[in-house]
Amino acid sequence: MPQQAWSKKRERQYEHIKESVEDRGGSDKRAKEIAARTVNKDRAQSGEAEEASKTSTDDMSPQRRGGLRSHSGAQGRTKAQLYEDAKRQHVKGRSTMTKAELQKAVD
Repeated sequence: MPQQAWSKKRERQYEHIKESVEDRGGSDKRAKEIAARTVNKDRAQSGEAEEASKTSTDDMSPQRRGGLRSHSGAQGRTKAQLYEDAKRQHVKGRSTMTKAELQKAVD
């Protein structure tokens, strides 16, 4: 839900981000959270917010971070997921294996 302190631009940004998350299949609650966090971080970085944490002002913008991540494609299963699969298959030495080794052992 847009805040009273937000400008019209920030309200439009919030709605755009919220709709984008929902279009990708995110829940309404999750979409609102992501949109609000993004707008608040942008406000902090641009000096619009009265208070801002050091991580909000020193970190890269949410748009830049999202753009960097969006082109990486599917990364497959996590190491934890592979480990659990190896555990179910009773793979010996799984606790010392790397992600690539777990992948090879499970496949």
